[in-house]
Amino acid sequence: MNKSDDDIPQDEREGDKDSQNPVMAEVSSHDTTSAIALVGHPIHAMMVHFPIAFSTGTLAADVLYWWSADPFWLRVGLWAVGGAFASGVAAGIAGTAELLLVKGIRVRAASWTHAVSAMTLLSILAVNWGLRLVSPESVLPHGLGLSILGMIFTGLAGWHGGKLVFDHGVGIMVSSKE
Repeated sequence: MNKSDDDIPQDEREGDKDSQNPVMAEVSSHDTTSAIALVGHPIHAMMVHFPIAFSTGTLAADVLYWWSADPFWLRVGLWAVGGAFASGVAAGIAGTAELLLVKGIRVRAASWTHAVSAMTLLSILAVNWGLRLVSPESVLPHGLGLSILGMIFTGLAGWHGGKLVFDHGVGIMVSSKE
């Protein structure tokens, strides 16, 4: 049996809890507009697509190397993971600047979860790239395992980054104050 909105007390309705909670009211009071933007577009949000794509490409190259044993895919994986690491560092610098400069971002727990998972991803990418530079024959199984782990953390960082944008409005240039 479904209850109608009239049967549910006002303070238990969806959305009303946050307005009654003083902690959430304090968190929501801070502006989340991007401080690092180009023509109104947040730089970090524009840059994260590159490490995501390169990480995905690294895993694809590893699987294709495993399947075909063609050394071409070793070179593709080396360049892809190098691109993932380099573009990830660049995106991380922009994201860290946002985190440090915008209090509305800094006070949200999801921001810190996103940052930790993204930094973990960068560490995995660095190890994966270093492994390929030093010992290309180690791609199977170690590089493949690191690529899979990297994709897991790409998903985690992306999930929490998406929550920041879609649930908390972080980086959105349109403000309720306007």
